Amino acid sequence: MASLPRVAAFVAARAGRELSTLTTSTASESETAPADKNFLPGPVLLLGAPGVGKGTQAKALMADYGIPQISTGDILRANISSGTPLGKMAKVLVDQGTLVSDDLVNQMVAERLKQPDTTRGFILDGFPRTLNQATWLDAELVAAASALPVIAISIVVDYGQLLRRITGRWISPAGRIYNTYTNPPAIPGICDIDGSQLIQRPDDSEVVFTERMKTFETQTAPVVEHYRNQHRFDEINGDRTVEEVTAAIEVALKRLRASES
Repeated sequence: MASLPRVAAFVAARAGRELSTLTTSTASESETAPADKNFLPGPVLLLGAPGVGKGTQAKALMADYGIPQISTGDILRANISSGTPLGKMAKVLVDQGTLVSDDLVNQMVAERLKQPDTTRGFILDGFPRTLNQATWLDAELVAAASALPVIAISIVVDYGQLLRRITGRWISPAGRIYNTYTNPPAIPGICDIDGSQLIQRPDDSEVVFTERMKTFETQTAPVVEHYRNQHRFDEINGDRTVEEVTAAIEVALKRLRASES
């Protein structure tokens, strides 16, 4: 297995600007026109360490291709809130503090993939997280004769760089994000805009970050190898501008889709 710095160092190019929550959105929320209306991106899995901002790239792909982002967290909450049969089963587990099983999550994802906005493709967020989920998803897409297989893209930077981006992050009460190393405020600890006191989230400490990265590596390494072995995987250098990373992802998608034909 690859070392922690090798496998775990997946990151979006501007992690200090990442989304703080996972969302299931459609491209209609963006003003950017699709880059290529004739290209079907199909299912896309963006790999990245916890909290690194792969949502920035997901949002760009949503805008360019007119495809939704599918978050298992949002699917779970929606099912529980709506009181669906699957949601009722999940709520019992959540209320007990028990993890929702892969089988139950898989069933919810299967229902989401039946919706018409997934025809051109979709961006997977938080799924598949394990090898079992990846193999289930492959079989599910094969069963849907018109569906393309998943392509997995990893956005990679140096581990030390990733550590600085996470542990150097400070946030104002209004949600403005600074970074001690890459985007510091003019006065340490003070927001440039409104003068409020900046805070650092507990999850952004080095101790928590290291533990989360170990978990990420353990879960994700088999998923990476699964798609790599099937030649449906690529790594993108994330140490560039957001626009350059987006362009590199789109080139990789088109190359990998072309190799399927």
